[in-house]
Amino acid sequence: MSSSDGAGWTSGAVRVGGWTVRYRQGGDAAAGVPIVHVHGFGISGAYLMPTARLLTPVGLNIVPDLPGYGRSERPSRPLGIPALARTLLALLDELGLEKAVLLGNSMGCPVALEVAHAAPHRVHRLVLVSPAGGAHNQPLARALVQLGIDAVRESPRMARVAVPDYVRFGPVSALRLFAQLIRFPSQARLLRTPVPALAVIGTRDPLMPPPYRVREVASLAPEHDAVVLIEGAAHALNFSHPGELANVVGSWLGGRPIRDDPDQPGLARVLAVPRLLEPAG
Repeated sequence: MSSSDGAGWTSGAVRVGGWTVRYRQGGDAAAGVPIVHVHGFGISGAYLMPTARLLTPVGLNIVPDLPGYGRSERPSRPLGIPALARTLLALLDELGLEKAVLLGNSMGCPVALEVAHAAPHRVHRLVLVSPAGGAHNQPLARALVQLGIDAVRESPRMARVAVPDYVRFGPVSALRLFAQLIRFPSQARLLRTPVPALAVIGTRDPLMPPPYRVREVASLAPEHDAVVLIEGAAHALNFSHPGELANVVGSWLGGRPIRDDPDQPGLARVLAVPRLLEPAG
């Protein structure tokens, strides 16, 4: 089952793990490895579409609503991060994707990391945008304050997309999943990721550590990992800064130097990281 939005994108649905999972797709399947965008907690993939649309020249882009989100079928209780990762891997099977680039935002980063660790042969590269989780977000009270600060830093247009999704998902379910997200050791998992990874962080994102701490952590990462800062961006920069994010991702996937796009809001810069480990292999 599929339909078109009139702008080169189609919508489809497949059965995964007993649920109907709906997705959007667009772009040239012959141009490169498909990119699968993975949304955050309590919200559908709709807010990822601004970036996905700009990445269609790079290849096929797929934006699913995981079970319980957006237009997809709801399980009897919300799925946790490990279950969402298993569902995402099964979705790759159903869509016939032997290998994909996983581009996650917020909770989508732990989900993508879990897939990469469980099945590295299925993940070409990882792009982790605002990879929340870990000591900087703990305890829960601290993370809730960070979330509140971020809410007023996001584009006002984001509310039109996010609020209906959060209402549908339910505040209790969202709080439980957020508590699971902040306990996920994103930084530790990133340091051991078996596939090349790019972390993209907004300098106005209160859920991310400050740049000096990011640099300290990144110094322990393997050579195939890179970190890019986007000045002026908050947590949901897939929505607020799609042009700069697409420029960064497209350059990285294409093996080109990552440089700021002066025509896009935000200032992108690669974080200079002194490596403390010898390159692997």
